[in-house]
Formats: sequence, structure tokens, C-alpha cells
Amino acid sequence: MKLKGKVAIVTGAARGIGHASAFLFAKEGARVTVADKCPDLGKETARLIDRAGGEAQFVETDVADEAQVKAMIEVTVSRWGKLDILFNNAGIVLVKFLEETTAEEWDRVMGVNVKSIFLAVKYAVPYMRKQGGGVILSTASIGSFVGQFKTPAYVASKGAVMLLTKSLALDYGPDRIRVNCICPGITDTAMLREHIEASGDPQAVILERTARVPAGRFLMPEDIARAALYLVSDDSDGVTGIAHVVDGGLLAGAEYDSRRTHS
Repeated sequence: MKLKGKVAIVTGAARGIGHASAFLFAKEGARVTVADKCPDLGKETARLIDRAGGEAQFVETDVADEAQVKAMIEVTVSRWGKLDILFNNAGIVLVKFLEETTAEEWDRVMGVNVKSIFLAVKYAVPYMRKQGGGVILSTASIGSFVGQFKTPAYVASKGAVMLLTKSLALDYGPDRIRVNCICPGITDTAMLREHIEASGDPQAVILERTARVPAGRFLMPEDIARAALYLVSDDSDGVTGIAHVVDGGLLAGAEYDSRRTHS
């Protein structure tokens, strides 16, 4: 097992990429804190892990709230004595043009997607440094590299995640703390469905987006979870400061469209 004896926190673990990652980390031997704002789904994730023979606890957490993030870290260390892996996965999307966006909406996107990382790292690093090292992984996006239609707040936040990752890798490398981010492409999650439904023509958007992916399909949360496992395990011991893209080839070509390429 790749994570035997490790202790991990996964935020946004009630569903989607976080759920798949928490389950896989536990399957690979980690004891996992399932952190999320949604108690029903979060508790169910922890129960599923326990039923499968793993060990997990649910901690209700608003990742943009400092006191709750601090408690999330402390509850984890109190129960299991250490913290080896911090996966800052929680995120939200806002599908609005900038001039339609309120200051409160902007702050909420930045709070959940960026401030959350600041807070979790702030309280996790002292424990990791004391124990001689650790791994920090955050969920960025292909939107960390390129613009995306009608999601300026989201794209700005994910660009920030990528550069924050690189900066933290420099700061904490001497402490044997590796810091990376994972950049999912079009992944079939509730957040994606929310984005698509907001388009007004979901089926057309699905067809158009799938045509731009050389792999010919949307990714699944499990695809991202497997890449996350690599980045938090000793398999990637020499890897820090990177933005690891998992996108089915989407960013490989600016003009790729299977409807034209294979016609």
C-alpha cells in the first residue's frame, strides 16, 4: 500500500474529486480526515471508507473560515498524532461575467479556492516541520493556464493556486515539505454539471466540450484521484513545485476539434 501509516486530510471530500481521493487514499493505507461543509455527504464518505476496511473521520469545515480550518488540523493531529498529507481540494465555481459579479461573490470564490489554502497551510506546516516533512497538494485547474468563458473569478482563483503552489514549494522545500498542485481538465463532477446547466443548452455544451478532448471523453473523479495519489505518495518523492495536468489532452492543442479532425 502506497500510503500505509500516513495521515491525510482531504477537503471538499463529500463528493467528486475529493470523495474519490479520500476513498483511494484510505484504500492505500492512509487514515483520512474527510473535511467538507456538507455533513450528510461527508459522513457518508467516511462511512464508506470504514465499511471498505479503511479508517476515516468526518470534520465539518468551512475552508474559508480560519477557526474551522485550525480545528480541522488540530482534530486530525489529536486523533492520529501527526499529519503527513494535506490535500486542499475544496473549490467552487461562479458562472457570471465580471460586471454581473458582486463583491460578495468574488470574495466567496477567492475564499474557498485560495484563502482556504493559505489557512490550511498556515496551520499544517508547523506540524509537518516538527515531524520532519510532509506533502501538500492543492486542486488547481486547466484554467490556471488559459482563460475560460464567463468564469473570470474562478479562473483568477485557479491561476493564484498554481503560483501559490510554486512559491510554497520554495519556502518549505528545506523542511522536506513537498508542495504541488493538480490541474484537472473537464471532469464529470457536480461543479461541472452546475457550469454546464448554466449555459442554457447543456447537451450542446457537452458535445462541444467532448469534441475538444483528444481522449474523447470527460474525465472521471477517479482519474484525478489516481494522479493525486501519485503526487502525495513516495512515488513522487523528487517532485515539488509542479502543476500536474490531467486533462485528456485538452491543452495539447489550441484548435483541436474531433468533429473536424476525424471527419
